Amino acid sequence: MFAMGGILYIILQKTGLDSASAGIWSQAVLVGGVIGWIFTYLFRVATDNMTYGKQRKDYEDAVFKKRLEAMTPEEIAQMQREIEEEKTK
Repeated sequence: MFAMGGILYIILQKTGLDSASAGIWSQAVLVGGVIGWIFTYLFRVATDNMTYGKQRKDYEDAVFKKRLEAMTPEEIAQMQREIEEEKTK
């Protein structure tokens, strides 16, 4: 991150900006980038679209699938009845 700011500072100086202006613009770009990254992070947290959330959902799906495979047809029918009863409440 710091290297990007330094590189941008040097590029801005080479394009003709004085030292103070190059410093201000490189800091402004870095701050804008960090704020943008924070907003994308907050969006991913709010939508639960993060690696941990995806891994947790995949795990829960796999556990549920394995439990379904281990159930007898009667147990599955009983579970379906219970789900239907909960929906009507």
